[in-house]
Amino acid sequence: MPVPVPRPRAVPAVESGQAQAASAGGRTSTEHSGERAPHRQDAAGNTTNATDAKGPKDARNDRNPRNDRNAGNTAEHSAPTNLTLLLIEDDPAGSPIVPDLLDQAGKPIRVRTARNLTEAERLLTDDVHCILLDLALPAPGRAGDGDDDELAVLRHVLELAPRHAVLALTASNDAERGAEAVRVGAQDYLFRDELDGRLLSRAIRYAVERKRSETAERRLAEGRMRAQENRRLERGLLPTPLLEGSPLRFAARYRPGRSRALLGGDFYDVVRTPDGTVHAMIGDVCGHGPDEAALGVELRIAWRALTLAGLCGDQLLGTLQQVLEHERPDDEIFATLCAVDIAPDGRRAGLCLAGHPAPLIAAPGRPARLLPYDNNGPALGLLPGARWPRMQVELGAEWSLMLYTDGLIEGHVGEGRERLGQEGMVEMVRRQIAEGLRGEKLLQAAVNEVRDLNGGELADDVAVLLLDRVP
Repeated sequence: MPVPVPRPRAVPAVESGQAQAASAGGRTSTEHSGERAPHRQDAAGNTTNATDAKGPKDARNDRNPRNDRNAGNTAEHSAPTNLTLLLIEDDPAGSPIVPDLLDQAGKPIRVRTARNLTEAERLLTDDVHCILLDLALPAPGRAGDGDDDELAVLRHVLELAPRHAVLALTASNDAERGAEAVRVGAQDYLFRDELDGRLLSRAIRYAVERKRSETAERRLAEGRMRAQENRRLERGLLPTPLLEGSPLRFAARYRPGRSRALLGGDFYDVVRTPDGTVHAMIGDVCGHGPDEAALGVELRIAWRALTLAGLCGDQLLGTLQQVLEHERPDDEIFATLCAVDIAPDGRRAGLCLAGHPAPLIAAPGRPARLLPYDNNGPALGLLPGARWPRMQVELGAEWSLMLYTDGLIEGHVGEGRERLGQEGMVEMVRRQIAEGLRGEKLLQAAVNEVRDLNGGELADDVAVLLLDRVP
């Protein structure tokens, strides 16, 4: 609908905020492109710029997006602006309702005008900071559709421009509607017949800063929510072991890597079944992020349930692969896993490897070494119908068994490209055991030394668990 121009008062033009420009058609441009304009002085003696007078053809060109971009390029080289305002109003006569505007630094605020939401969407580029919306503008599809939502056009603009500050423009006798616009999502509202340059300039700056503040608060809240979700996922990845009644001692360490934004997919678990067998598992879902972490939690819970149900070895790993294939978000995702089942007497164990590094075992009088890994099967999710042989290994009367993810062995050694590797890890653990480290202290020393050798935080997550049998 047409937007009336405030009645001129007997005061200097700049004081009323209206740009005075003489032209054959008597119109004033609604697009301030930063060109040099004639100077004039207000009542206080301050010098300001008036926009060039333009005829109807020029006014139409100003609303053309291509010309708008060209004008913007000119402004960047001649009179750069800090803020750009998009005015959405449907005055068919093209009468301006926005006076000359200056930002806090005294630079002109550039104004673009759209007569409808279709034009607004075309003009809504990344350099627009604020939108001034006439609430009297009809919303798309309102004619004859029975929609009596007076703020439908505002809701449409908020959906169209969720990252932009929005000022609502309404009549002075409709303050309630303006307040409702703020509740819906606008940063502020203004009265159409009370606009002046100083008021509008201040409102634009306020709206932009308020939008920035709201965005920062929303991101902070989203960050807190992600942190809470991460803690819940971490509790799922790093469970409390079920070892009641077992003489074995348990210790574990988990350290996130620097390369991931969220949790990784490392997971482990330890349970004791009613027959006295202790089952331990450690695994790693490829990739980082919430999907991989959630899949790791699902695999861990599935492993615990299947183990308590009496499955082990190839049968258990085959069922876990089915779980992974049904739950993974992408067919390219796989998981490595190491599972051991320790006999009730603690002297023997069965070992299954699915593309995972072999555990390390240390015993008194014997140097730390890796358990056999010749029958290492494929990672879960790589080969349909794969098999995972169960190897029988002798542990002895007293031992320490360490299961770990590849983050522990893939860190660099010094400034070169050489990695620690399994051999380097074995030598490191041998030395640390010779220094008298055991249990939690051994794991802490191992993880810290690997980090120091890498020259800082490791790129991958690290999970390590240790089972000790002391007669």
